[in-house]
Amino acid sequence: MSTTQYRTAPTADKTFLGHPRMLANLFSVELWERFSFYGMQGILLYYMYYSVAEGGLGIDEGVATGLVGAYGGGVYLSTILGAWLADRVLGSERVLFYSAIMIMCGHIALALLPGGLGLTVGLILVGLGSGGLKANATSLVGTLYAEGDERRDAGFSIFYMGINIGGLIGPLLTGLAWSEFGFHYGFGLAAVGMAIGLVQYALTRKNLPAAAHAVANPLPAGRFGKLGLVAAAPVVVIVLAFTTGLVTPENLAQTMAYLAIAASVAYFVVILRSKRVTAVERKRVYSFIPLFIASAAFWALFQQQFTVVAIYADRSLDRNLFGWEMPPSFVQSINPIFIIIFAAVFAALWTKLGNRQPSSPLKFALGLVFMGVAFLLFIPFSGGGPNSTPLIALAVILLFFTWAELFLSPIGLSVATKLAPGVFRTQMVALFFLSISLGTTLAGILAGYYTEESEVSYFSFSGITAIVLGVALALATPAIRKLMSGVR
Repeated sequence: MSTTQYRTAPTADKTFLGHPRMLANLFSVELWERFSFYGMQGILLYYMYYSVAEGGLGIDEGVATGLVGAYGGGVYLSTILGAWLADRVLGSERVLFYSAIMIMCGHIALALLPGGLGLTVGLILVGLGSGGLKANATSLVGTLYAEGDERRDAGFSIFYMGINIGGLIGPLLTGLAWSEFGFHYGFGLAAVGMAIGLVQYALTRKNLPAAAHAVANPLPAGRFGKLGLVAAAPVVVIVLAFTTGLVTPENLAQTMAYLAIAASVAYFVVILRSKRVTAVERKRVYSFIPLFIASAAFWALFQQQFTVVAIYADRSLDRNLFGWEMPPSFVQSINPIFIIIFAAVFAALWTKLGNRQPSSPLKFALGLVFMGVAFLLFIPFSGGGPNSTPLIALAVILLFFTWAELFLSPIGLSVATKLAPGVFRTQMVALFFLSISLGTTLAGILAGYYTEESEVSYFSFSGITAIVLGVALALATPAIRKLMSGVR
């Protein structure tokens, strides 16, 4: 991310809730991007495995869940590319703008192009675009504030509220469009939402401070030719892999998982072997390894909201509300509601506890334990057949998902930056994103083993495994903290 000096908005400027006016525009574009992203993802799995007669593609359910996992993992892998393009070639502002255009085109492809062609083109464009936008939107918010501006944390809180509002209303409205008119209208509504945010941003992007347009570490002009060859090489490899049958829809998720693991190992090796890393910094990098594994395990379960939980909501949830059958995609809006409610509660709790709050490894451990409990809570309702699970029961389970997320997700990026060697700050953040990429891909792979007949064993294994990993991490916390060398 950009390390350029930030400016403070002049006090005479008009403000948005006491903050620079441009925060409102970034809040809006992020809200509409999350609206489109979660709105599309809320109906994506159903579009894949519903029969052609029901408006879907009729893809095997196990293959469909693997594709959703691979797509989600690809989004987080592409954040690394988005950050690199911002730092070396285009700057954060232009990468965000072009990424938003790419996302909108992806939703249009899903809405208008038929069958597998629309699915392939749409997911590639939305995946790459979302990674580019995710990597740079936060960076642009940072450019609105000077280094010591006390409004910074509050500004980010407002910005993240936009994320959750978008995540709340997206699945509701696209789900309604799907229910009333069909899948392609739902995808079309996601495109409209992204277009609204894009148009507003295009009209105001010139008002961003100079730091937003700056390229932090420009690539020398003489290396652009080599860059083109390097960029073309993986594209050629990917095309050949698919055309020769080496990579297929059936093994795409496994391939993505191998790529994420290989990239993660390579990052750790490069950092640990660097002569520019001090002995203390190297110990801190070693302490991040168990946290990386815990993060990947957490996301492998949490991201099943879009696979196993989505199937469960479709097949087993009683969605009858006063005589009206709620679309299953509505379930995707429950977590954002709880996040909006409890994010401030957790933030206030950590502030109140101060130095007495749990250390980062212990918070990770608690996140895994809560995630495991959430999966075990499915067991009393498992195997009951259609409409057997009350909506309130699933809401309680997703409340545990939320608490688990708040123990781990906000802490992950923070601890990655705190443990990072001075010359590898961006790479350590990339490592955390790689743990999410790996976990999201694994969520799709694991979902392939889920069936209605195996619900009790599936939820038991997942829940107990998460709790065991959480307890093991808690027991290892003293040793990890010793390696962290004073970082909490």
